[in-house]
Amino acid sequence: MQKSECHGGTQLRNRKAGSCDQRTSSSIQIKHRTTVQQSNSSSSTSSPETARKLHPRPSDKLNPKTINPFGEQSRAPSAFAAIYSKGGIPCRLVHGSVKHRLQWECPPENLPFDPLLITLAEGLRETKHPYTFVSKEGFRELLLVQGAPEKAVPLLPRLIPVLKAALLSKRLREKKFKEPITSALQKLEQHGGNGTLIIIKSKIPTYCSICC
Repeated sequence: MQKSECHGGTQLRNRKAGSCDQRTSSSIQIKHRTTVQQSNSSSSTSSPETARKLHPRPSDKLNPKTINPFGEQSRAPSAFAAIYSKGGIPCRLVHGSVKHRLQWECPPENLPFDPLLITLAEGLRETKHPYTFVSKEGFRELLLVQGAPEKAVPLLPRLIPVLKAALLSKRLREKKFKEPITSALQKLEQHGGNGTLIIIKSKIPTYCSICC
């Protein structure tokens, strides 16, 4: 009888100890969650960016945010990028081990310059691959085909503004682009026939003729 009472008392004490441990554990977990939430809340409100949003400085009204006209986000996609993505350019880029090249669907001399030459000129302001290579190489190869002057001269009034827009890019003002830009203008002058220089000079007064 005494053994059973002793055994029952031991079980009762174990149950009380277990329930006490559970309450202690749950209490610790609740305190830990509360501490984490408070730390997250304090860190989010104490950051400089959040504080600036909650309490704007008086100088913010005097210095409104402006858009960078030369920024990547503000630059609208060119007509070349849209047409190339839809397969509208009759050539494709062939990757080589040393250098790339273009493979035309038909000989370039058989292609109409209008509007292909103008579309390729639109791509000269692109900054991403493969647009950069396809537009530059395609523009160059078209101007080198037989009969290019006769096809290019009628397009000059529409072609020069496109080239001028490409030259307005801040990126193209870097020194490394001076040589290819000059080379493109010289090819226009060389293969564009009589009157080409006058048109180029009217749009780009600083251009120096290759005949000088």
